[in-house]
This record gives sequence, structure tokens and C-alpha cells, in this order.
Amino acid sequence: MTALARLYAQIALLKRGPQDVPASMLLLAITVVAYFAINLLVNAVLPGPSNPWLVILAIDILFTLGWYTALLSMCRRPERVLQTTTAVFGYRTVLAPLTFVTAWLVGRFGSEQSWQLPLVAVYAAVMVWIVAANSHVLKAALEWSMFQCVAVVLLEFVVSGLLIVALVPLAR
Repeated sequence: MTALARLYAQIALLKRGPQDVPASMLLLAITVVAYFAINLLVNAVLPGPSNPWLVILAIDILFTLGWYTALLSMCRRPERVLQTTTAVFGYRTVLAPLTFVTAWLVGRFGSEQSWQLPLVAVYAAVMVWIVAANSHVLKAALEWSMFQCVAVVLLEFVVSGLLIVALVPLAR
């Protein structure tokens, strides 16, 4: 497990890619469970708004699986679905605590003028890092330009957000 965590951290740091992840349905399942568990843990530790985060997390997981399966199939790279989705969930698992802590800090202290700019800047940097890591994975999987991959990742995030808002009334 340590080697796997190290691999996912290296993917998050843009040093490795989905080609370094074994193509295994079991590994994908374990990684999705780890992603779910870390989200569960962080949501239990950090008090947040009273929204149905468990439903939102389920939608996020199902959407991500569907998105990459459809995208790679449409791009005639179905053999890369397992490695790509595993890499995406892997780097997201590694970055989830940082993402949640920065989002929680923005929600908690973002309205205080002295904290607003530094917190939003840190949160924006984390979001840019996530887009960069996801685009790095997608670039290796699709062999597209980084610009195209960033556009697809941003589209994924917009579609995912719209889907959550449409399906979960309290997520607005």
C-alpha cells in the first residue's frame, strides 16, 4: 500500500502518469474505496455545511467513472480506461485532505477580511494543482496537447458541478 500511495503522490506531483499504474479492476476498486474512505474521514473530522455530502460524493464517483469510460471509448482508447481512472482517483485521494482543509478554511474564515485574500489564493493554487495533475494524466492517456487536456478537465468539472446542482437541491 505504501508503494501505491507513493505512486499516486508522484502522479499528483506530475512525475508519473497512468501508464505507471497497473491495469487492474481490483486496484481501481481499492482506489475508489480509498477515495471514498478519505472523503468520509475528512467530512467526519471537519464540520461543514449541512449538505448531503454523501450523495454528492456518490455522484462524484459515479460521474468520474462514467466520464473517463465514455471519453476514452469515444477517443478509441478503451484499453486505457482502467489505468486512467485509477490514476485519477489515486491522485485525488492523495490531494483530498489538502483540498478539503483549504475549502474548509475558506468557508470558515473567508468572510474575515484579513484572511480572505490569502485563503482564496491558497485554495485557487490547490485547484490549479488539481487541474494540472488531472490534465497530466489525461495527456498521457490520450496523447493530446496540454491545452486540450486542460479544456477537457475544466469541462469535466463544470459538467460534474452542474449535475450535482441538478440532482441535489441542497448543493446550490
